[in-house]
Amino acid sequence: MGGTMTAESVERRVQWPVPPLDGYTVDDLFTLPDLPPHTELIDGSLVFVSPQRRFHGNVVDLLVFGLRNSGLPAEFKVSREMTVVLDRRNGPEPDVSVIRTDAITGQDQTSYQADDVVLAVEVVSPESESRDRTTKPQKYAAAGIPNFWRVEASGADGRPVVHVYEIDSLTHAYVHMGMHRDRIKVDKPYPIDIDLTAIDNL
Repeated sequence: MGGTMTAESVERRVQWPVPPLDGYTVDDLFTLPDLPPHTELIDGSLVFVSPQRRFHGNVVDLLVFGLRNSGLPAEFKVSREMTVVLDRRNGPEPDVSVIRTDAITGQDQTSYQADDVVLAVEVVSPESESRDRTTKPQKYAAAGIPNFWRVEASGADGRPVVHVYEIDSLTHAYVHMGMHRDRIKVDKPYPIDIDLTAIDNL
């Protein structure tokens, strides 16, 4: 009985998309039906994210609120979990982005261009550690995004630790500018001051 396949059970099986010979493009990312939420495109391959952990969601909430309440200039907006089109074969989804206000086209918008992004933030999860530490920063830098933050959980108290990077105009690679534990206070892309210990209240 357990091995019997009915038409109904076959229909319920997950049908994974078969990749084209040369990989997917960003056009596929936006048009393929039934992709899981927050699917990313990295080097022509679809990347499906794991269920979100509480730390991840709370850090994203904390940073979005903090970035918006640090005297956000009118020329910038803060967005969470939106695809950024780097090139034809790469459409990652930073956890948080600061974008240029003139890049906003409306409520139905599903992506931004790399040129529109002035800060990309990735909150590291166990399953995304390699992408968040290596793959994505390299691609963000190559695309010219001037600022990048990598956020990890402190081993001591579980609070967020923010690693701040700025792009080097000569090498087009990120340079580590500092590590922030209890408070992040930086001048780029605009004066930002966020109390990271506030995560205890979330």
